[in-house]
Amino acid sequence: MSHNHHHSSSDNLKVAFFLNLVFTIIEIFGGIFTNSIAILTDALHDAGDTASLGLAWYFEKLSGRGPNHKHTYGFVRFRLLGGLITGIVLIAGLSFIFWNAIGRLMAPEPVNAPGMMALAVLGILVNGAAVLRVKKGSSLTEKVVSWHLIEDTLGWAAVLIGAGIMFVWDLPIIDPILSIGISLFVLWNVGRNLKKVTLVFLQTTPDTFDFASLEEAIRSLPGVTSTHHSHSWSLDGESHVFTTHLIMQRESSRDDIVQVKSIVSNLLSEHGFTHVTIEVELEGESCLLVDEFFQDLKNQATKTTNHEPN
Repeated sequence: MSHNHHHSSSDNLKVAFFLNLVFTIIEIFGGIFTNSIAILTDALHDAGDTASLGLAWYFEKLSGRGPNHKHTYGFVRFRLLGGLITGIVLIAGLSFIFWNAIGRLMAPEPVNAPGMMALAVLGILVNGAAVLRVKKGSSLTEKVVSWHLIEDTLGWAAVLIGAGIMFVWDLPIIDPILSIGISLFVLWNVGRNLKKVTLVFLQTTPDTFDFASLEEAIRSLPGVTSTHHSHSWSLDGESHVFTTHLIMQRESSRDDIVQVKSIVSNLLSEHGFTHVTIEVELEGESCLLVDEFFQDLKNQATKTTNHEPN
């Protein structure tokens, strides 16, 4: 099931990459033919986007590899690199376009409206097809890439509307106004997805999971007196990890321990946790991690005391 999911994600990104590559080439020749600096500028932007899509496709494909001695969780986190790189390139490209649009706003330039309309229709069809393909996916990389493609589609829609208006009326200022509006809209959404990618990289608790409520539920199980060293993070935004130490009553039997572990695992399986580690200690039993923690606190306190001025 996981293999099929990665294979589907990789195929979606592959289609988006080749569609973007072909259209970038068409756009370069179209920009030269229409003598439009705006389209040539966007062609440069799309060339950078194509490179980032290629990297996203590569990392998504790489993430499907199984675990080994060096990557014990497998390569699943590599797919986040694709989303991160695509998002950064997209923000850089949007910022560049935004800056140029501001310049055009201050000094509007005449454009070849009919040629722009023809390229805009083609751009909407190509990028729209890529959006429909990638939006089927659920990975963070695909979400960032989908906004990349939506940005391109909306951009060409704006070009089509603007070129249509400018074909009838001599209002070249419409083009930069539409461009600025779309850039701000897409920047907001890309920023939100990049925030999610960053939080996964920082190993924060998955936002769909109530960590405090789970700990409370675990402590209410029969025989469990407390928990410590509980940690939760996500490998890629979809596959989550959870580890915890349970302290159980001294008289707990092996069957009691197995039952509690089973209940905790079932609770976690409902939230997308694929890697669960449960350590059990009986009351009065020493935990090396806790001992090390308090020893570190003691050492820090000693250092602080020694450095205090007499």
